[in-house]
Amino acid sequence: MARHSKLQKQVLSLYRQFLRAAQDKPGFIPRIRDEFRVSAAIKKTDVMHIEYLYRRGQRQLELLKDVNTKQLGSFSKSKEDSS
Repeated sequence: MARHSKLQKQVLSLYRQFLRAAQDKPGFIPRIRDEFRVSAAIKKTDVMHIEYLYRRGQRQLELLKDVNTKQLGSFSKSKEDSS
């Protein structure tokens, strides 16, 4: 088994925390998995971007843990915007 860097361990821990926090909230787990899969494509050498996403994820986790959080919002480009 490959050894993980400190940052990789932190990201894996954050992922597990997200999954635990989302257990009681329907529809959140697939979205969390998708977000982490998309971010997994980032090059391991792009440490600044990974650290930025890690900090952003920590803030989002705090929002998810809030009992008043019922759904996730997202922004997406429409087909007209991408032209």
